[in-house]
Amino acid sequence: MTATRNSQRAATPSSDPAAHPFLPLHTSVVLLTALIIGLTIGTLTVFTGVTVAAAVIAGLTSAGASVPILRNLIH
Repeated sequence: MTATRNSQRAATPSSDPAAHPFLPLHTSVVLLTALIIGLTIGTLTVFTGVTVAAAVIAGLTSAGASVPILRNLIH
């Protein structure tokens, strides 16, 4: 009887970890778009002839700065 009760409890939707996504769709879209913006800016910065470290800093800065803007735009 105990095994039957435990298997029924595990099948409820509230305890199923697959029912809740790790990140909401809005957050995923914002972070993915920020990643694309950061990679684009970093790549374009490398093409200007500066060091790779400066391009990484430019890409990280642009990605970080775009997150709050994208959050408001996509909301």
